[in-house]
Amino acid sequence: MTLPSAPVVVTGAAGFVGRAVVAHLVAQGMAVRAVVRMPPAAPIAGAELHPMGTLVARTDWQPVLAGARAVVHCAARAHKLADSTSDPLADFRAENCDITTALAEQCASAGVGRFVFLSTIGVLGAQTFGRPFRAGDPPAPHSDYARSKHEAEQSLQTIAARTGLELVVIRPPLVYGPGAPGNFGAMVRAVARGWPLPLGAITHNRRSLVAIDNLVDLVAVALSHPSAPGRVLLPCDGEDLSTAALVRRLALALRQPARLVPVPERWLTAAFRLAGREQTASQLCGSLQIDPTESREVLSWRPPVDIDEALRRIRMF
Repeated sequence: MTLPSAPVVVTGAAGFVGRAVVAHLVAQGMAVRAVVRMPPAAPIAGAELHPMGTLVARTDWQPVLAGARAVVHCAARAHKLADSTSDPLADFRAENCDITTALAEQCASAGVGRFVFLSTIGVLGAQTFGRPFRAGDPPAPHSDYARSKHEAEQSLQTIAARTGLELVVIRPPLVYGPGAPGNFGAMVRAVARGWPLPLGAITHNRRSLVAIDNLVDLVAVALSHPSAPGRVLLPCDGEDLSTAALVRRLALALRQPARLVPVPERWLTAAFRLAGREQTASQLCGSLQIDPTESREVLSWRPPVDIDEALRRIRMF
């Protein structure tokens, strides 16, 4: 039996989300074991570091799990695989499903009480059309990454039902904050440098976002709240923005002009498709909204940071 003072294991602790989770839990006075593949260039302050090399389904987690009370599983393959990959879905499955399943089995054997799994809102689909996604909606994963995360969720639910492992699934939308990777990071750099962006006409879509500070706060609640096990949580900041509105708010936070060029949406979408970036077009032009009722009513959770404050923190970074 594990104790409340026992450590929490965080996988993927050198990544954007994992590092923020570790910092937040350490700030709350929790003992944290930070699992990384290789020792990071920047230290992970306050945590017990566990470099484990390349993770595979047969990785032995027992030395890390011994005496732990919970695991927050952030490690994943999230980015597009190299063009030379012959079977992208198989590679996503190997890292996002097979490793996750093996880790959960070993958690149950080691007596770990709770398993918090960072999944993706993509399990429910790529876009919404007037009605926000809700926690109980049927899965409709839209990419190999999302399919692998959905399959991991299914495996975890089976293990939890069989062993009593307390499972909490968190499906975040776009996570942003200081040092965010991907398209949001590119947008920050463009706005900070005063570059014009062809997004001025994208005013009718609505996107739910979650600031990294809000996401890690929900993770901490999910680790301890008695009503969290068995839940699927959809976190968001609570204010949905169009792409153009997001750029304007970001520019204001960065104290830069918003240089938005009103390129018609159909032209922009066609250009991205010709460049083989249809998913980017969907993210910039389409809507993806979340109903966070499950998190707010069941866990009494409210995001501690609003969008403008979260964007200002990017400037301070």
